[in-house]
Amino acid sequence: MKSKTNSFPVYNFGNLPLLANQIVEGFISGIHKSPFHGFSAEFAEHKIYNTGESTKHIDWKLFAKTDKLYTKRFEEETNMRCHFIIDSSSSMFYPEVSAKNQYNKMGFSVIATAAIMQILKKQRDAVGLSVYNEKIDFTCNEKGSERHFNMIFNELEKLFQLQPKSKKTETYTFLHQIAEQLKRRSMVILFSDMLQNPDAQNDVFEALRHLKYNKHQIVLFHVIDKEHELDFNFDNQPKKFVDVETGEYVQLFADQVKEDYHEAVDTYFKKLQLKCAQYQINYQQIDVQQGFDKVLRSFLAEKMAVK
Repeated sequence: MKSKTNSFPVYNFGNLPLLANQIVEGFISGIHKSPFHGFSAEFAEHKIYNTGESTKHIDWKLFAKTDKLYTKRFEEETNMRCHFIIDSSSSMFYPEVSAKNQYNKMGFSVIATAAIMQILKKQRDAVGLSVYNEKIDFTCNEKGSERHFNMIFNELEKLFQLQPKSKKTETYTFLHQIAEQLKRRSMVILFSDMLQNPDAQNDVFEALRHLKYNKHQIVLFHVIDKEHELDFNFDNQPKKFVDVETGEYVQLFADQVKEDYHEAVDTYFKKLQLKCAQYQINYQQIDVQQGFDKVLRSFLAEKMAVK
């Protein structure tokens, strides 16, 4: 069941990379002595520049002081490829943002993606992005250039400006298409609320299996608003619950269906977790009102596991 949000807020942070960087810096300060302390592309030492090498990492400030060419060496230099997939269906714009609800699922997914991208950018990894609802709205292959990162940040900014319409989304169709497009082994990070017609659930599992079959490392961030979508905490006043994709609705007292709702949602979520475990997909249920630490920790743990 998808609950109604009366209006969709328009986001305009203006500088998403700056916001994402602030989140990452705050996160890093909290794990300074944790097992993740070595993840960033931190400067390690200088070495003498040899003719013919790339000039990309020459320390020009040091050159101005010494009149000698040195390049910077960095720790944890990698060549990982990471492809983000964001579900932009109508249900991802729930709940309505307010003083109580800082983020809806879309806003949270966009900022979390941008924060992970800042980590990948520091390590000179390659990043790609696909966004879908009733079709694939945007897709690009993985690249690591500054221009490419800026282009993706701009696309993410656009998601804040969406005024979603009622659209039926068949996640499995687009996951199959994206799986066919990803030719080189990558870490694939999917942000979705995984709300599907019950009849399509097995199709979604098969699409995830398709991605895994192509040797991609999969992380599913199952984004939910726990208070309402899982706990179903509504006051016992008559409510109108609207499916934001079909427009269908029911009017009822929440307490009348709460027990049956819990049972149905719990059954689906457990099946989803079981299937992900079966396919060796890293499944993380994320409450969008609880901050970004769990997303970043899960990503770093997965990244450290990359062979």
